[in-house]
Amino acid sequence: MARPKPSLPPAEAIRTLVDADGLLPVRVTPNASHEALMVEDGQLRARVTVVPEDGKANKAVIKLVAKAMGIAPGTVELVRGATSRDKVLKVG
Repeated sequence: MARPKPSLPPAEAIRTLVDADGLLPVRVTPNASHEALMVEDGQLRARVTVVPEDGKANKAVIKLVAKAMGIAPGTVELVRGATSRDKVLKVG
């Protein structure tokens, strides 16, 4: 059975959350039942299905954000929050 496609907001909705330095704060929920990105209360929230072990959830969040923004995953990097649910990504 194929995996369902993740629920993603429009790229422009995410770009409005990126500050002048290219930083994007994200609140992450690992080990979720499905993958999704949503903008709630002016903050980006990510739900990923992988467990938070050995950076797997961080890689999944980077891949999901890049897909939603239509950019390569290599242009998104984790700046802060490697072991926290609250992360800061640098885009671009």
